[in-house]
Amino acid sequence: MREADSAGRASVSPLSVGSRPSSPNLRDRGRALGAKLGGLLAALALAFVLVPGQEHWSAPGSMNAGHGELACSSCHRRAPGTLRQQIQANVRYALGLRETPADFGHRAVRNRDCVSCHERPFDRHPVSRFLEPRFASARRALSPEQCVSCHREHSGARVTAPVGACVQCHDRLSVAADPLDVPHAALVRDGRWNTCLGCHDFHGNHRMQTPTRLRDAAPEAVLTRYFGGGPSPYPAELRRRADETRARGDDE
Repeated sequence: MREADSAGRASVSPLSVGSRPSSPNLRDRGRALGAKLGGLLAALALAFVLVPGQEHWSAPGSMNAGHGELACSSCHRRAPGTLRQQIQANVRYALGLRETPADFGHRAVRNRDCVSCHERPFDRHPVSRFLEPRFASARRALSPEQCVSCHREHSGARVTAPVGACVQCHDRLSVAADPLDVPHAALVRDGRWNTCLGCHDFHGNHRMQTPTRLRDAAPEAVLTRYFGGGPSPYPAELRRRADETRARGDDE
């Protein structure tokens, strides 16, 4: 069908051209297919991770030295309440209707989870000791009252605090009848905090005789390797081993 324009010329109306609706764009079809495949793969990956025994695939990092055989449930316990209750509690916290947030899914790992395996009545540096008022500055600097401050999990190490962290509490150390050939006062004066753990086992769990000569102390390089998961510079005999029953998660 032809129409005349204002100049009297004939023009072809768009409606006069017979044409079929265009087919779906191949690019859009490809995107839709890719989204479906991506969703399927994500669902399969999630299902794989949720299979018992595969939790290590979702872990944020390698287990620390000595924890390689632990199940995730040994430390990560389910939070109290149902999923709906946990969501409601956190919504109430966000609205100012609750004083504290609720754990979601799994509760946070706390000191009691650590000491359930590692508590020792003879510990030279128990958690309770760091709660004394005189250690307030150390708590602000290092938070030694929290086990994970020195033993942060999923780091692949044994100790994550620096070798010289002793300075936070012992910067005014004075030893009466000092048995060491290099007096502790001199070590403090010179800031040689990297020597402390060369002679002293922090938690006192190794059966050992404290050296009286500084040259017999473990060098800083050896301590650093030990902190990272390497060989121990301390005697192999322990005063108390970790609770293996708890470590397997049998007392849930």
